[in-house]
Amino acid sequence: MSDDEPGAVQPPPPRKGQGPDALGKDEFARRVRARFYDPVFDTMPETLDRIVDALWDGYTNARKSPRTRKAGPEFADPDYELSVEWLATRDAIAAASASYGDTGRPLRILVVCASPRNDKTCPGEISKTWRLAKIAEAVIAAAGVECDFLDLSHLTSEFGRVIYPCKACVSTAMPLCHWPCSCYPNHSLGQSGDWMHEIYPRWVAAHGILIVTPVHWFQAPSVLKLMIDRLVCADGGNPDPTTTHGKDPAAAKRLELEGWDYPRHLAGRAFAVVVHGDTDGAEAVRRALVDWLDGMQLVQAGTAAAFDRFIGYYEPYATSHEALDRDTALCEEVRNAARSLVREITLQRAGRREPDNGLTAPRDK
Repeated sequence: MSDDEPGAVQPPPPRKGQGPDALGKDEFARRVRARFYDPVFDTMPETLDRIVDALWDGYTNARKSPRTRKAGPEFADPDYELSVEWLATRDAIAAASASYGDTGRPLRILVVCASPRNDKTCPGEISKTWRLAKIAEAVIAAAGVECDFLDLSHLTSEFGRVIYPCKACVSTAMPLCHWPCSCYPNHSLGQSGDWMHEIYPRWVAAHGILIVTPVHWFQAPSVLKLMIDRLVCADGGNPDPTTTHGKDPAAAKRLELEGWDYPRHLAGRAFAVVVHGDTDGAEAVRRALVDWLDGMQLVQAGTAAAFDRFIGYYEPYATSHEALDRDTALCEEVRNAARSLVREITLQRAGRREPDNGLTAPRDK
């Protein structure tokens, strides 16, 4: 329904005036060249000039998605031009969803190691989180369940790995938040290579999720929070960007006000959470993660599946690995969390449904 048809919902106008002014070419070129700081690039000034000119053309013409194709008959607007990169991620999610629903395939658990620390970058030492996550992985593998190990420390130590921050499209209107996220890549701003386009299918394919995380300044680590924020599209996100003409806020507001069904793209999957700290904040982070996963309608495996503990409480950081060596009870608790998760997804496949299954939320958001 168009805005001028009788009975059309009239959304409030989008508020404007906050964003930065466009860069001038000199400043744009300075920022591009800063990425080629290594003196080896001093030998190729003409090549860099051509690169700057090409990127400037994409920036000034706002070529966010320079490669597109028509959406096709499965979308509301078949002729709308969609990013081929977004379509590839959508296809990967569809394949993952088919794998998730195939009862002839092994059960699968995604283990998330949420520390940014490893021995191939500045800290020069593995993380305790990684050690605990590997304990869980061993239990899962021994149970005959596939384990997909997602190590978020690769964001700090692997070339080209990046998760861009969420732009909070959902706060304008839920249908503006596309599933999967279409905010990235944005080639005109040099925002490419977003790891989330690989991570989305990994969540979808998993029957269970086990998150092992440290506490950083009373909060979840930044690498974990980046992934969490970008999963907002999995909880109510719009699978058809043509209905909002890409990123048209007015169209999205109208769709939401006409009635949005908030599709829960990860609902029903089981989860476990292990949080460790050294002084404060572990309980708060555990509660926040459990509330987040509950909010997306995932199912906690059991009472043993979510807990928080301290390792080397107020002891030196330098001996924290040795403190973990001594804490055999914590290691067994991690095994129990993994066992609880394996049992939950096994029961689910056998046909068990949680008490909340099929209930309709009276206040969906």
